[in-house]
Amino acid sequence: MSPTPTLIQRMINGSLVLQIVVGIIAGVSLATLSPTTATSFSFLGGFFVGALKAVAPILVFILVISSIANQTKGTQTNLKPIIHLYLIGTLLASITAVLFSFLFPTSLILVTSDVAITPPEGIVEVLNTLLFKIVDNPVNALLTGNFIGILAWAIGLGLALQHANESTKNMLHDLANGVSKIVHLVIRFAPIGIFGLVATTFAETGFESLIGYSHLLAVLLGSMLFIAFVVNPIIVYVKLRTNPYPLILKCLRESGVTAFFTRSSAANIPVNMELCEKLDLHEDTYSVSIPLGATINMAGAAITITVLTLAAVHTLGIEFDILTAILLSVVAAVSACGASGVAGGSLLLIPLACSLFGVPNEVAMQVVAIGFIIGVVQDSAETGLNSSTDVVFTAAACLAEEAKEAALQK
Repeated sequence: MSPTPTLIQRMINGSLVLQIVVGIIAGVSLATLSPTTATSFSFLGGFFVGALKAVAPILVFILVISSIANQTKGTQTNLKPIIHLYLIGTLLASITAVLFSFLFPTSLILVTSDVAITPPEGIVEVLNTLLFKIVDNPVNALLTGNFIGILAWAIGLGLALQHANESTKNMLHDLANGVSKIVHLVIRFAPIGIFGLVATTFAETGFESLIGYSHLLAVLLGSMLFIAFVVNPIIVYVKLRTNPYPLILKCLRESGVTAFFTRSSAANIPVNMELCEKLDLHEDTYSVSIPLGATINMAGAAITITVLTLAAVHTLGIEFDILTAILLSVVAAVSACGASGVAGGSLLLIPLACSLFGVPNEVAMQVVAIGFIIGVVQDSAETGLNSSTDVVFTAAACLAEEAKEAALQK
């Protein structure tokens, strides 16, 4: 007769998603009953997000080196189709945002911003920043969470170590497994961390400040929901020719919910890696595609940039044609790829898009301020869409390749 499991053992072996839901309900309840008490639990959310951000750079660095160094020659990693899906998805998100903005035009009450931000002046500057991130010092890249730089160094070292002896490759493999175990441990604290995040958010902000921007939020969230439940499923169906919704819903449930509350694509990388492992995807593929997606797969960011820009244009009464709107879609897609993988990253690029329509920088910065006001919902939904889509497209490309190989073997 096996002994009765303890409470801690039940928590470790129980459903993580169910525990997160309990954490959300408990956080909302505490914030409603006692906002003062709820704010005292902010350290739990900060501790969880800090742990994720701490482990993510080293996880990506070690896992990518190990995967490439131990890769067998001729192995198909499916990275090219995944990158294609990332870029197509981001562009379609921009176009969707343009259509929603045309159908439901938004007028803003522009306010004075006290947020000191230096926005990029043009696409050239965005691309220039990305280029210099690639050649960043590896130690600095790890310290600052520069995932472009981390990927560049990890890929370079991985390729170089493909010629190392077997003992070195085995050591890298063991090191990757060790870091993965630490990640699993951190993720088990997600229910407690999300409880702290939810309790603090509801206690400090509530939703009173969002009522005045309900129309803007409706357009933003409507666009994001359309991408999540219509556009992404269509892309997955075209790729797999099977019902896409089981995969879509699983990714939203197990990746999107966590990303919604951490509000950081970078912090959600360990969660996505674990989900890819659960989906039995190829490690050589997702170890590169997931951190890359946290940098360039930015459908939610493209929607935010487009909707807020067109809201400013509509408010100022600036006339524009469909060609300019299409150009905005391309600019938003490219700019979104340069958005930082942290909370509020896409808002920094709104002035860049506004410059297309001649909107003064002072007015554009007021739009950025509005973005920060609604950020408690907008940025959370944006990150949930961005992060869950990383796994959706990675899984779609991997499963499509597996189906192709299975068909050839018949």
